[in-house]
Amino acid sequence: MTAQPLSAPPFPGHFPQPGPALEGAPARLDAGDRQVDVLLSLQNPPLVLLGNLLSPEECTALMEAARPRLERSLTVHTRTGGEELNQHRTSDGMFFERGESALLRTIEARLARLLHWPAENCEPLQVLRYRPGARYEPHYDYFDPAEPGTPTIVQRGGQRVATLVVYLHTPQQGGATIFPDLGLSVAPQQGNAVFFRYEHPHPSTRTLHGGAPVLEGEKWVATQWMRERNFE
Repeated sequence: MTAQPLSAPPFPGHFPQPGPALEGAPARLDAGDRQVDVLLSLQNPPLVLLGNLLSPEECTALMEAARPRLERSLTVHTRTGGEELNQHRTSDGMFFERGESALLRTIEARLARLLHWPAENCEPLQVLRYRPGARYEPHYDYFDPAEPGTPTIVQRGGQRVATLVVYLHTPQQGGATIFPDLGLSVAPQQGNAVFFRYEHPHPSTRTLHGGAPVLEGEKWVATQWMRERNFE
């Protein structure tokens, strides 16, 4: 990783930013068609653990819709702007088309209201399956400005500014989402989700995270990445 200074400026003029409304320390949030629990929140980085975001039935429906379309997960190749097979990410995954079904439209509308960010400014929902032994080594979700492929990548929608990971299936053991810089480990409980924001593309955001190996059973997640502007 290229050495960078300890601090970096935020995205210029990038206001407002995605995230749930936590003023007054609410225990629950109105997501339109559903009340969502606030289980934990941090200020640095902005991170929230959400409960009851999806129902068990919605989780199952997403998994079944994704299952026949799963392929070995790829990662963004920031040197070229393309994608690559990466030994540090050993899940299977797929992307839905935005709004491709009634279920997707319902979930997208719920997330847009909860996170105060339009669905058009988000990448389509991705579903990932982690079998026993599968993992994702710690990484950042933003695109490294020092890499030569980043200008090509951010032509579509700008930088990534936030991540939402929704847990669709709870493994019997392992599979936590880990944040090494925070000493935080989030257990993958079905229907819960973790949201975190990175206000500039730099390690000072303390958003280094990864997926610990699944030890028993399967972990399924749905991930949504938020961009600066409309993502076509």
